[in-house]
Amino acid sequence: MRRGVVILVGVVVILGIGVYGPATLVGPLPGASASIDSIADVTPSLGAPTLPVGGASAIVAGDTPFVLAKAGDAAPVPLGGATKLITALVALDAKPIEPGKAGPQITVTPEDYASFSTYISQFARSVSFLPGEVWSERSYLQALLLGSSNNHADALARWAFGSLDAYVVAANKWLAASGFAGTTVVDATGLAEGSAGTASDLALLAQRAFANSVIAEIMPAASVTLPGNRTITNLASYRAADGITGLSLSYTDQAGLCFLFQATVTSGTEKVTLTASFLREPDYDTLNADLTNLVATAAKNLSQTKIVTEGESFATYTTPWGETAQAVAAKSESRLLWLTQPVTHSVTVEPLTIGTPGTTVGTVVFHTQSGDIAVPLLLGSRLTDPGPLWRLGHPFPVITAFIDSRKG
Repeated sequence: MRRGVVILVGVVVILGIGVYGPATLVGPLPGASASIDSIADVTPSLGAPTLPVGGASAIVAGDTPFVLAKAGDAAPVPLGGATKLITALVALDAKPIEPGKAGPQITVTPEDYASFSTYISQFARSVSFLPGEVWSERSYLQALLLGSSNNHADALARWAFGSLDAYVVAANKWLAASGFAGTTVVDATGLAEGSAGTASDLALLAQRAFANSVIAEIMPAASVTLPGNRTITNLASYRAADGITGLSLSYTDQAGLCFLFQATVTSGTEKVTLTASFLREPDYDTLNADLTNLVATAAKNLSQTKIVTEGESFATYTTPWGETAQAVAAKSESRLLWLTQPVTHSVTVEPLTIGTPGTTVGTVVFHTQSGDIAVPLLLGSRLTDPGPLWRLGHPFPVITAFIDSRKG
């Protein structure tokens, strides 16, 4: 009511001082209203690759930090030898190595050798070393990652953090700070049942490991020769002929068979990498069947999904004088995806009065499991000045716009 009175008074004043014509003919125009178009979400058609029915498993696609699918036990489970991957990542974070370099030199201590003797007596995986020997950090990592050496995991943790207790504190802080809230460790090897984590965390940790330049250099080797002319084979390598690159393969009574790996999947001419964690597999027959099923369904269900088409309308502008123009997508976008959830979208548009085709007027953001995709919105057609007759014949909206402009 008060606003109407102000406008009426404004009309009277403008008319009274004889400037109605100039004010309406050259003054600002009222803005166009914008309505968001109703556009259906992109819905899944084929689904994600098939994961094991039992145990705990998860997969991520490419380099996106989103879990594509997970199955089995969602709670933390014992990690077994997969814990050594965390030891490698935390140690490299504290004591980084340049790609292609050996890194710092580490002397084997009597305490390190004592742990080796203990693991040998327990028939736990170990790579021999002797007190006083000098190994590089890189050779420690090779023994730990390729040979799954428990004594090297402990020795690396002691060297990097001063003691195993100090390592455990640092590792759990690192896990929490890195977003792996479902995973905790109580040792450097995973032989202790208290080192546990979720399959989702482990898939993302494996993705991070494969992205680490030093680990990426180490893992492809079929075998390496370590100090003292010790030769070890890559115990994580499994079904490499099927496009699978192992990162950790281990078995303990409490954790079962645990496999962290990448698999390359081909769809047409496109190749996509899956990083996965299979935890608590009961035996190798089951692991083989689950791997075969994953790779087959991943290739079958991977599809080029159309997200948006250039020129597709997402909002409509309507002026007070009856002109309309659409806000349309500036380009087409598609992604090679396994869809398990609808691709939703959100639209933002800018205030507009008049405009020319091709002007950027907003953004549409598509929310996919592999991250957001932002596409600019352009004005699809011209919004023009209505001309003097409309301006003179519609004093109230014109003078309202004039008064609002003066407030700024």
